[in-house]
Amino acid sequence: MSVKEAMGCKEHFRKAVWETPFHARTSALNIVNQWHAWKDYTTADAFFDEQLEYAAIRNACAVFDLTPMTKHLITGPDALAFLNRLVTRDVAKIRPGMVGYTIWCDDNGQVIDDGTIFHLREGVYRLCSQERQLDWLTRNAFGFDVTIVEDTHDVAGLALQGPTSCAVLKAIGCTGVQNLKPFAIGFFQFHGTELTVSRTGFTGDLGYELWIEPAQALELWDALFDKGKIHGIRPMGTHALEVARIEAGFLAAQVDFHPADQTIMADRSRSPFELDLGRLVDFGKPCFNGRRALLAEQAKGSRYRFVRLDVEGNKPARSAYIYDKDKNVVGTVTSAEWSPSAKKNIALASLHMPWGRPGDELWAEIYYQRELKWYKVMARCQVAEQPFWDPPRKRATPAQDY
Repeated sequence: MSVKEAMGCKEHFRKAVWETPFHARTSALNIVNQWHAWKDYTTADAFFDEQLEYAAIRNACAVFDLTPMTKHLITGPDALAFLNRLVTRDVAKIRPGMVGYTIWCDDNGQVIDDGTIFHLREGVYRLCSQERQLDWLTRNAFGFDVTIVEDTHDVAGLALQGPTSCAVLKAIGCTGVQNLKPFAIGFFQFHGTELTVSRTGFTGDLGYELWIEPAQALELWDALFDKGKIHGIRPMGTHALEVARIEAGFLAAQVDFHPADQTIMADRSRSPFELDLGRLVDFGKPCFNGRRALLAEQAKGSRYRFVRLDVEGNKPARSAYIYDKDKNVVGTVTSAEWSPSAKKNIALASLHMPWGRPGDELWAEIYYQRELKWYKVMARCQVAEQPFWDPPRKRATPAQDY
């Protein structure tokens, strides 16, 4: 093989890592230089101190680069019919100018992914998700008059989360943004282009997601940080966001569940009922992927129950086995953190039925390392019926400045 041929092979197998439209700002602010690749984009894990970044989410506001999140624009005469066939909830109830959280399943009623449907304007939808879904969407579009375009690269996105987020948006010219209800969308003029603002987020707090053309991305970032100085604005990475989303009880694909189209073993996927998402299944509509299997599961009962756990002590129960009082393994922790706001050791877990009812005696087997030595503790767990973080300001309309 010649040198030229060898170089050609190297290029063939090279994995592209893109920079988001905000990279010029995020890279300059990333003092600790911690990054990872999120869907082929360079993404910050932390900027200066993940605990202080988390504190900004709960006490001021923090900005997270959302650009890598997979986005699909869905239009055409059959857009509504197609989405209603695809997902479990009734998309007709998501009015123009609103966002709906949803899931979609395979024919066996097992979750492929979760995400949000943005009904931008009449008949114009954007589906946002963790995993790339273009192949699945295209296969399911057979017979429908729809156009599906993955526009991830065409939309720059930021999450602005925390109690002072509304005040910052008003300061950059988003007049009336305080009147947006949770899951509502607003359109504002910003430096000669349209800025789309949705009252959504992954932190369980007052917050918004901002969507703009990549060419105006740096102008948006600069405006937020200029007007946000007096409101305590900070950048945040994935580590701080992870703590906030576990406190709120939000699921993450590839962490709390594995997409059914990627699992190898049949019992490793989960249904909506097994992820505590039965509220998103609407049997009132006649046909959607997995409907027959989900009806059968509803009649027969589920295999698993997804729960929030209050764990005694201060050692996070990451990847811990959960035991019953007779020392039988009854489940596994999927996510765990120490909650700075709740001042509790918290976890999300998938348990075999019938365990996971309030009052069940459960124990987490926790391993942790100190100075080259491993320790094990058995920590008592209590099932929590509510999220660990759910402040009234998240829902209050109009939103306050704080």
